[in-house]
Amino acid sequence: MYARAGRRGTSEVGSLCTRVGNDMHPSTDPIDPQNQEVYALWDRLAEFSVGDSDAALTHLLASLGTMLSARNVLWGVLVRLPSPKRADPLLGWRPRLVRVLDPIPAVAASVQKQYDKLWSDNVDLSQILSMSGDEPFRVRLLFETLPPEWFEGEHYRRHYLDVGFADSISVRIALNDDLRIRLFVFRDAQAPRFTAQDGQRLGFVMRALRWFHRQQLLSHGLLIANAALTPAERRVLLALLDGRTEKEIAQTLGQSPNTTHFHVKSIYAKFGVRNRAALTALWLGKLR
Repeated sequence: MYARAGRRGTSEVGSLCTRVGNDMHPSTDPIDPQNQEVYALWDRLAEFSVGDSDAALTHLLASLGTMLSARNVLWGVLVRLPSPKRADPLLGWRPRLVRVLDPIPAVAASVQKQYDKLWSDNVDLSQILSMSGDEPFRVRLLFETLPPEWFEGEHYRRHYLDVGFADSISVRIALNDDLRIRLFVFRDAQAPRFTAQDGQRLGFVMRALRWFHRQQLLSHGLLIANAALTPAERRVLLALLDGRTEKEIAQTLGQSPNTTHFHVKSIYAKFGVRNRAALTALWLGKLR
């Protein structure tokens, strides 16, 4: 079983945090090396074009993994069902998109099983707690969230220990009343347990990235589209936002111009716009 270290005292929480009254706050010292790493990440994410949203997400997950000495990182999108079942333990929240930094077979299988379980009536306590509460932003350490007996149970064994994980930090970001981002950073049993300092640092990084997550969801047709985009439409959408003509898109994707035009028309209809300029304006925050 994974060893449980005691909580670190406030004197051990390093330069990332400063004490103000009785609360801990991230340091904003611009010359702090840790902050320099965070600022560099924010700047790099801002440099990715909209058409490279998948690469941008991979960069974020890889950077967090390095920054926190993690084994793996998972990013997901939750949507609230319009008419949840009465007494639904998940309060209507269900997964819509999931991305894993290193989707090795054991991890991919575990993620799929958990994804399927969230649509069943047999959900785990950790899943119920992760959906609870209405805070717009929340960071949780696994060992501070769940009771000791949970770590002796099947879910922890199957979805942590059996796939090489032992600990995690989770972040929840509400983009609106019906869409949330969930991010999990995992460590293995050979690494030290996540500390309050790690949670503060991850929260500091993620607090400033609501714009980034909105851009990710826009690329999938979520947030403002009337219907989710198909994979083919999403490829066309990203090319449109990169400034390519329909002819260039057709050549790049190996499809006929008529097929490309059909996808473009469908994209415009789903976003409720009439042309590329109006579509692009959505990403610039000029509409809705």
